[in-house]
Amino acid sequence: MTTAVLEPRAGRRCHNALNTLHATHYFSPDLGRELGAVGVTDPRAVNLAVRSAALGPVGAGTVAAAFYNYKYELVARHVPAVWQTASPQRVLAARARAVDATLRRLLGEQALTSAEMAEAARLALRACEACTRGARPLYAAHADLPVPDEPHLAFWHAATLLREHRGDGHLTVLVSAGLDGLEALVTHTATGKGMTPKWVFGTRGWTEQEWDAAVARLRDRGLLDGDAELTEKGAALREEIEQETDRLDRAPYEHLGPDGVARLTELASTFARVALTAGAFPADLLGKR
Repeated sequence: MTTAVLEPRAGRRCHNALNTLHATHYFSPDLGRELGAVGVTDPRAVNLAVRSAALGPVGAGTVAAAFYNYKYELVARHVPAVWQTASPQRVLAARARAVDATLRRLLGEQALTSAEMAEAARLALRACEACTRGARPLYAAHADLPVPDEPHLAFWHAATLLREHRGDGHLTVLVSAGLDGLEALVTHTATGKGMTPKWVFGTRGWTEQEWDAAVARLRDRGLLDGDAELTEKGAALREEIEQETDRLDRAPYEHLGPDGVARLTELASTFARVALTAGAFPADLLGKR
């Protein structure tokens, strides 16, 4: 009997499609409206609160550690103060309402009630069965939340679990590679797949001067050249990081199997393309400049 083998990058491709759907709500006006309704109006506080709420009313140290690439001083300006405005439970409820509104607006009612959405939810939740909590705080916290009944929200919930599972493992790899949070951002941006500096400054709290200092450190290590582009050594390191992240995140996709992963990737990619066409993200979000 021959067992089908999962292609090395299949999990990464599936994650990328799922993460696109997960991330739509961070840039949605629905999120600001729903969080504003419970008293959280600063966009940075909104971002920090919705992603960390599953952890409970934690302090700045816990959030900065779990998020890794946010400047601690930014986190400390909003956490734990935000929990005095809205409890984590209220934030989670507001987030769920925002996600529902966002997916309805971007994908349309027909997609939300389709057989394909229900299938995507089943496949993604099946993959989550093989995720593990150890050393994965954001995944573990979200895994303790109930699975929504509606297929589109169940799909988004599963996408969130798979996103945080990979993300937690990715941070372990970044630490092993000797990249601090800002250096990780700089090298990711240099690949052309990360956020532009403008968005890093606006959402992560770093300054242009701190960015330039990180660039200088990375040049000293031979990872960036004089134009802040990845050197051969830098590009190799970024690929090594992704490959090791793939290895640490392999279990859910092996559990789902090659056919299931291929189908989930197909479904998630279709939904992601619709969301992108509908303008889910700012045009200047990704790139090197």
